[in-house]
Amino acid sequence: MILVLDCGNSRLAWGLAGAHGWAAQGSVANAEIGTLALRNWQNLQRPLRVVGVNVAGEAMRVRVEAQLTRWRMMPQWLIATAHACGVTNNYALPSQLSADRWASLVAARARVVQELFPPPCVVVNARTAITVDAMDAAGVFRGGIIVPGLNLMLQALAANTALKIPPGRYDDFPVNNADGLQSGAVQAVCGAIEQMRRRLAGDGPPARCVLAGGVAADIAPHLTAPVEVVDNLLLDGILALAEAQ
Repeated sequence: MILVLDCGNSRLAWGLAGAHGWAAQGSVANAEIGTLALRNWQNLQRPLRVVGVNVAGEAMRVRVEAQLTRWRMMPQWLIATAHACGVTNNYALPSQLSADRWASLVAARARVVQELFPPPCVVVNARTAITVDAMDAAGVFRGGIIVPGLNLMLQALAANTALKIPPGRYDDFPVNNADGLQSGAVQAVCGAIEQMRRRLAGDGPPARCVLAGGVAADIAPHLTAPVEVVDNLLLDGILALAEAQ
């Protein structure tokens, strides 16, 4: 059994994987990590390994490791490498690519490589920040961008303008400020994704978009096909990297 951890800026997602797939999964807000051992993991079978990615800093690492003392185990924290699981990391310094983006690329590659002609794909993690990463048909990560998430955009506008208004709804043609803010944030993110897809595809058909993260459902309806929303993309990628070692 392998316990897989995804420590993000807003929440921690986890999954316990065995010989027949995922045996259990869950998530907690970062403020509630202190309850993991008693509330979430109390009845879990003791894992043989704990493997994770952490983009939330040193304090998060310490808090998570404290929850693992019940099993007297320490996690293996992954970092990006130059090659793994059929993916080539083209970052100038491969280890500087955040581990969550690396795991997502690995998971996306595992999905498309099953096809007769694997397509190029843009891998999107829509979380507190949104990453948009381009991977060509050969599995080479070409590069990617990082943009503020939807909530970060709205918070920045509220903090720096007089537009302190309730949340709105998406509309193609907003006719009030609340909807204008929400629609603007969604369109800004979708525009960044679509531009990356066009650049990756060149003159060919549209690149596949593999989309994951907490706000994926807000973004997916406004992207052009083909789009695949994957609930546990990052956990799948961490598990693949753990099993490949």
